[in-house]
Amino acid sequence: MEWETDRGLTVRMGVALALVSVLPVAFVYAFVFAFNTIGLDLLAWATDRPWNGRFYVNPLAVLAAVAVGFAAQFFLGTSVALRSVGARRVDRESHPDLVGRVDRLAQVAGTPTPAVAVSRSSVPNAFTVGARPSEATVVVTEGLLDALGDDELDAVLAHEIAHVKNRDVAVMSLSYFLPSLTYLVAMAAYVVLKGVFYVLGGMDDVDGDGAKAVVVAIVVLVVSALVTLTISVMFWLASYLLFRVLSQYREHAADRGAAAITGDPAALASALQTVDDEMSDAPDRDLREIDGGLEALYVAPVDTYQFDADRDLLSSDLFPATHPPTEERIERLRELAGERA
Repeated sequence: MEWETDRGLTVRMGVALALVSVLPVAFVYAFVFAFNTIGLDLLAWATDRPWNGRFYVNPLAVLAAVAVGFAAQFFLGTSVALRSVGARRVDRESHPDLVGRVDRLAQVAGTPTPAVAVSRSSVPNAFTVGARPSEATVVVTEGLLDALGDDELDAVLAHEIAHVKNRDVAVMSLSYFLPSLTYLVAMAAYVVLKGVFYVLGGMDDVDGDGAKAVVVAIVVLVVSALVTLTISVMFWLASYLLFRVLSQYREHAADRGAAAITGDPAALASALQTVDDEMSDAPDRDLREIDGGLEALYVAPVDTYQFDADRDLLSSDLFPATHPPTEERIERLRELAGERA
C-alpha cells in the first residue's frame, strides 16, 4: 500500500483545532462584553439607579469550563452520535463478514481496528466517529450493506478507515462542541422568548406598580434573549462554516486513502454512484432519520437530497456544502483508476 501524508489536510486540521479551541473562549467573552454594555444599561433602566463597575470572568475559569466541554465531547461524543442515528455496535458473532472486512482493511492501512456499528436505516451511507484512532467506530446502515457489492463495500469501509488513519475523525468529533453549545444556548433563549409571549397572552389587566414591574420584567427578558440569540447565531455560523469547509477537503483525502488501501479506485467510484442513486430516491423522512446532525460525517452528503427542491433558497456562499460534488469525486477516482491501469 502506498500511503502519502496529505500536508494540506494536516495544515487544515491544525488551523481547525486552533480555531475550535479559541472560538468557545471568544463565545464566553462575547457575553461578558454584552453584559458590560447592553446589560448594565438595561439594569440601570430597570432599577432606576446607576450600575457602576464591570462584570469580570476569570480567564482560568473560562478555560476550565471549555476544557470540561471538550472532555465531555471527547468521552461522550461517540455514544451520542450512535444514539442519534439509532446505531448499535456489532461483533463477529452477529456480523462476521462485516467485522472481518473492517479488521482486514485496518490491518492493510496499519491503523487500529475500529469498532463497527450498524444502523437499521434503509438509506445507504456510512460514517466514522471517535476522539482518537484507537476508539474509532465505523457506522454503516443496513441499506448500505444491501445496496453494495463486495468490492464496493470494501471501498466504502476503506474510505472510513482512511479517515481514521488521517486522524481527521478526531478533529471533526471535537469540532462539534461549539455548534452543539451555541445551538443549546440559542434554544434556551428561544424558549425564554416563547414563554414571555405565552405569559403575555394569558395575562389579565394589571394596574399601577404591578403593570410597571411586568413591563420592566418583559423588556429585560426579551432584550436578554434577543442578545443571546444574536451572539449564539453568530458563533454557530462561524463554527459551522469552519466545520463544513474542513469536511469538504477531508473527503478528497479519504477517497485517495481508500484507493491506496484497496488498490481499486473504480470500486469507490462505483459505490459512490450507487449510494448517490439510492439516496436521490429515498423519502425525506428516511434521510432525516439518519441525519442526526451528523451530515458532514457521512461518506455521501445527506442534506443535498433533503433540500434539493429548495436548493435556491440556500446560499452556497453562506452554507458551503458538507461534501465536494459527488460527480467530481467520481471523476477524480476514475482518473486515478486510469493512471493505475
